[in-house]
Amino acid sequence: MAHKFVDNYRERGARKKLAEKLKDRGIQDKNVLGAIAKVPRHYFFDETFWLQAYKDIAFPIGDGQTISQPYTVAYQTELLHIKKGDKVLEVGTGSGYQTCILIELGADVYTIERQENLYNRTKLVLPHMGYQAHFFCGDGSKGILDHAPYDKILVTAGAPFVPEILLKQLKIGGILVIPVGDEQTQKMLTVIRVSETEYEKFELDTFRFVPLVGDQAW
Repeated sequence: MAHKFVDNYRERGARKKLAEKLKDRGIQDKNVLGAIAKVPRHYFFDETFWLQAYKDIAFPIGDGQTISQPYTVAYQTELLHIKKGDKVLEVGTGSGYQTCILIELGADVYTIERQENLYNRTKLVLPHMGYQAHFFCGDGSKGILDHAPYDKILVTAGAPFVPEILLKQLKIGGILVIPVGDEQTQKMLTVIRVSETEYEKFELDTFRFVPLVGDQAW
């Protein structure tokens, strides 16, 4: 983690170039690209690795976790169709970078992380950056039932199946985005809750995430 916050012309220019690169890769939502261009990703890196911050790559952040590749963050976020004021459950806070992107889009974010070190770090760092979210430490595969239902749910780790308990925490018309597969590769799924008992599921591109660990996962 960076020891001081530096956000100068060079970093702002690097973010703009990153957003342009993601647009070239197929990200179309202008609001998502705008959020990518605003969030200072280098702040989630030790100063030694700042040159890596605006490359379209994942990067280790400790505790066996990574800060997701910007393309993956943009891809998942675009699928959520965030509207200002949406109540969003994020399963897997990680570095907090994805959390910041959601907040930039106007979401009210409830984010849960099972790794206590990451939880303690993000709940301090994000407010320092000006990003306010509701932070929880625990088993994200079970969601956060006390604050359900949610307009949108985003899972940022690979699951072996879609946890039924997460589906039940969606509002009618709500969207769940989750990568599902084995521990090596996953297909991105979008699930829309049509009614109390009906869901529509769409299978999309292949990705590779760290495993979702919990009672309703690996």
